[in-house]
Amino acid sequence: MADEPINGPASYFPSIEKKYGRPIAEWQELVRKHLPAKHMELVAMLKKDHGMGHGHANALVAHTLAAHKG
Repeated sequence: MADEPINGPASYFPSIEKKYGRPIAEWQELVRKHLPAKHMELVAMLKKDHGMGHGHANALVAHTLAAHKG
C-alpha cells in the first residue's frame, strides 16, 4: 500500500513545500490559528498574505479542515 499514489489535496503537498519553503505542518498550524474562519476566507488569506496560488491554498485548507473536523 505504501506504493499507492497520494490522491486528493495531499497530492499538492510536495510542491507546496518546495515552492513556498515551509513544511506542511507549519502551513496547517497557520490555517488552524485563523479558525473559525470559513474555507474561502482561509484560502484568500494564504493567497494575499503569503503569495500562495489558488490551487495550493485550496488544497491546504481543504486537507487541514477535513483533519480538524476529524
